[in-house]
Amino acid sequence: MESIKIGVIGGSGVYELSNVKVKEEIEVKTPFGKPSDKITLAEIGKRMVAFIPRHGKGHRHLPTEVPSKANIYALKSLGVQKVIAVSAVGSLKEEIRPTDLVVPSQIIDRTKSRPLSYFGGGVVGHISFADPFCNHFRKEIKALMEKYIAENKLSKRLFTEETYLCMEGPQFSTRAESHLYRSWGAGVIGMTAIPEAKLAREAELCYAMIALPTDYDCWREGEAAVDVSLVLEYMKENNKTINSLLPFIIESIALDEDCSCRKAAQYAVMTGKGLIPEQIKKDLDLFYGKYWK
Repeated sequence: MESIKIGVIGGSGVYELSNVKVKEEIEVKTPFGKPSDKITLAEIGKRMVAFIPRHGKGHRHLPTEVPSKANIYALKSLGVQKVIAVSAVGSLKEEIRPTDLVVPSQIIDRTKSRPLSYFGGGVVGHISFADPFCNHFRKEIKALMEKYIAENKLSKRLFTEETYLCMEGPQFSTRAESHLYRSWGAGVIGMTAIPEAKLAREAELCYAMIALPTDYDCWREGEAAVDVSLVLEYMKENNKTINSLLPFIIESIALDEDCSCRKAAQYAVMTGKGLIPEQIKKDLDLFYGKYWK
């Protein structure tokens, strides 16, 4: 199979890609179990993309249950270099309206029940996570989205310097929590950026997110808390936008250029090579074998 350098992880409501030529669906085995679903290999222009529906087709996995370790490993095993993650979010700022577009630059992690790392079990490693999204890739996506919005005369605003607050879920926030997160300066709130972003960095992948607001969480005075039926309507519009936007981005992004993400774990492993359990070495060889040889 040819190397596929672009991966897409679809969020709530994005269970398949439209406007693309589907080649096949494959099952990928990983040391970390099964991915969320079969991986769709699709052709966009002259480029191949690997697509995973984060929650599985039909929305079967809670945010806490998403097998992110398997998902990221599967994409890496196919040769993916860059991952575009799509995520439905709530807005924590008046100016960020439902159906606007957000490419976040930072994350606040409020999760508590998820495996956050490939390290452990006999191997200790630490990576830099000061900038949780690949800055180079994020800016590239920003420029392409600005071009797309201008060329198609869309009435959507694009926000690119916002913080994504990742909560555990599956319940939405209390009002007190929502106001607290606003006081921290967070721009959007969701349930899936973590552990994806952390695992992608450990796997040395360039990772960026397109966040799609569907509601104002529950902080807005005089407005009902999150209305699921209204969220679903906004989600439909967001999905139409992303399905026309993604092909444009995928056909235009640069590949094979040098990026610090590709060497993010070069000095991460602290455990002596001879002390790392053989099974762990085998499981993580795809990521770190080049450093252990």
